[in-house]
Amino acid sequence: MTETPGGDPHGSGTARVGRLKRRPEFLAVAGTRRKWVAPGLILQIRRHDQKQRPPANGPAVRFGLTASKKVGNAVARNRARRRLRDVACQVLAAHALSGHDFVVIARTGTITRDFGDLKADLIAALRRLGAWSAELSPP
Repeated sequence: MTETPGGDPHGSGTARVGRLKRRPEFLAVAGTRRKWVAPGLILQIRRHDQKQRPPANGPAVRFGLTASKKVGNAVARNRARRRLRDVACQVLAAHALSGHDFVVIARTGTITRDFGDLKADLIAALRRLGAWSAELSPP
């Protein structure tokens, strides 16, 4: 996945979204115990602090994806991650409050859930956790 000069991997240029890649980053987000469970996904959130935050010129919003073996075999987990990555890039780039890290966790319903419903799940989770920013454009 390559990023365009605007920072959005899909080229809409709305905001820069980075990725969480290391285990301590995922554990830090999980450690805050702020999450919302929806039928298609689980969203965990953490505000940036002095210990773990992106570089000064880095993205203001970062996200990571995870899918356990509960979701299914390797093919199913990869499909779930692809679907979540697409939803996260669309929604988080446009509406996530900057200065936060997000972890999106796949559930068994992620694979079969309608894409529009999956997107609505993420939007609802952002709103419930207080990380929704309607400054850019309404959904």
